Amino acid sequence: MESLNSREGLFERIHWLIKLRWIAVTGVFLSVFIAVNVLKIPVPDIPLYAIALILGIYNLTSLVYVNRSRANFPALANRIANTQIAIDLFILASLVHFSGGIENPFIFYFIFHMIIASILLSRRASFLQATFAVILFSMMVALEYLGILPHYCLVGFVSSDLHNNAIHISGIAFVFVSTLYIAVYMATSISRRLREREASLKEANALLKQKDRIKSEYVLRVTHDIKEHLAAIQSCIEPVTGGIVGSLNEKQMNLLQRADERAGKLMFFVKALLEVTSIKLSKEIRMGHFDFSDMLKDAIHTIARKAGNKNIFLSSTVEPGIQKIRGAREYIQELISNLLANSVKYTPRNGKVDIDVIDKGNSILIQIKDTGIGIPGEELSKVFDEFYRASNAREIEKDGTGLGLSIAKQVVARHNGKIWVESVQGKGTTFFIMLPK
Repeated sequence: MESLNSREGLFERIHWLIKLRWIAVTGVFLSVFIAVNVLKIPVPDIPLYAIALILGIYNLTSLVYVNRSRANFPALANRIANTQIAIDLFILASLVHFSGGIENPFIFYFIFHMIIASILLSRRASFLQATFAVILFSMMVALEYLGILPHYCLVGFVSSDLHNNAIHISGIAFVFVSTLYIAVYMATSISRRLREREASLKEANALLKQKDRIKSEYVLRVTHDIKEHLAAIQSCIEPVTGGIVGSLNEKQMNLLQRADERAGKLMFFVKALLEVTSIKLSKEIRMGHFDFSDMLKDAIHTIARKAGNKNIFLSSTVEPGIQKIRGAREYIQELISNLLANSVKYTPRNGKVDIDVIDKGNSILIQIKDTGIGIPGEELSKVFDEFYRASNAREIEKDGTGLGLSIAKQVVARHNGKIWVESVQGKGTTFFIMLPK
């Protein structure tokens, strides 16, 4: 029995079949028009146009029905697919009958329907559809041969009437039937292997996600314990360096200050690791509406002093249409603050950092552009990876977590946005953040 996921996938494939059917409707109209008006083949255009019109109405009805049945679609999926393919085969047989019957080379378009059936349905259902196609074809040929159905000869396309030629009919029928069943066998075999492969990949992906979650939970617990121990160490060092427990000589003070500095850097790293792990583990973050301009002013304020110390010019523009947006204000403010801090850190003195916020209708585009050291081109694809730092950034500052951009990526993803970067080494970097309003 098919799983729920496979039946939900069937919904998308039936929509694909409906799109193909619109191409078929157009193709029938064009083919009939060319045959009658260009090639001067006397086919009964009125019945063919009528069938094409019926096909179009039927396809529109199918589209409406499938969309309205989406809630109950998993239970109806196989029935809808089987019914639609069977109707398609009947319409194709009708088109072939009115356009030459066995003389029409388009009889082999039945094969396309068999391939489609093999993609949408089980092997058993596909062979049943193939059998139905054989029955339709055989009845059409037999009834025309016996004179029960009128035959519409393709005068000008074939040299003689072939619908009553038993040898020709037998040969075409053998090739037609055998090709149909072989096509179904091959297509279902390939389709089954692809489905098995897809199921295997989904299972492997689910297992990887589970293992990643276990790893993250372990990292969260260990990092939290490390943070507590570091806080205890810092609480012991601060009274000593502050002279509360007595005076220290120069060497003792120097050693304690170095220890305090290293503990501070380690605490910063641990907090960043806690933050990125917490974001990964949290199923959702609390969101609300907030004034974007006010948030941006607060973000800029956090790095204004550092920028001033390096004489870096900060400018910001927000287009008038941008007012309140929905999101996690604290996360977005920290995201922008971190990107601005990076720009200031890696921009030489007397440089420039520009923040432009552009209205894109249902979303906003934030551009943070600097005149800094840039990022090597071959490293651009890695900058959002956890713990990764660009080689030229490591040369300027050895200490760093390599987690800032990873956190930024996680925050943007939770807001259903996009983040990317463009950079030229030695000329500057521009970060782009697209967020829905």
